[in-house]
Amino acid sequence: QAQLVESGGGSVQAGGSLTLSCVASAYFSSFKCMAWFRQPPGKEREGVAGIESDGTIRYVDSVQGRFTIPKDTAKNTLTLQMNSLKPEDTAMYYCAASYISGGCRTLTSEYRTLASGYFDYWGQGTQVTVSS
Repeated sequence: QAQLVESGGGSVQAGGSLTLSCVASAYFSSFKCMAWFRQPPGKEREGVAGIESDGTIRYVDSVQGRFTIPKDTAKNTLTLQMNSLKPEDTAMYYCAASYISGGCRTLTSEYRTLASGYFDYWGQGTQVTVSS
């Protein structure tokens, strides 16, 4: 049973930066897709960005150009570098892992509201709060 542990959340002012990390305890090489989701207060969970095992990275429109998943990180670690943060980025951020690539591809498709169903493992979440 794999475990995902997120860290790096916190409180920043608008325009600031944060870096989130997710460490997988096992089976990292077996995952075809790892992704970040977030759940703003009072709203549904939504996909943010994902990376497939072949290195393909996808970002949802709302974070494109501001958030980055670096490729050169430790093998069992997923990182999300967040720049130019906005108050609307305030949310609980979750790391997730899937044995199939479909989850990553669905993140940015017309079926993106169904993306979370593709993921097998979830972290406990880390809070990000951006003040104006």
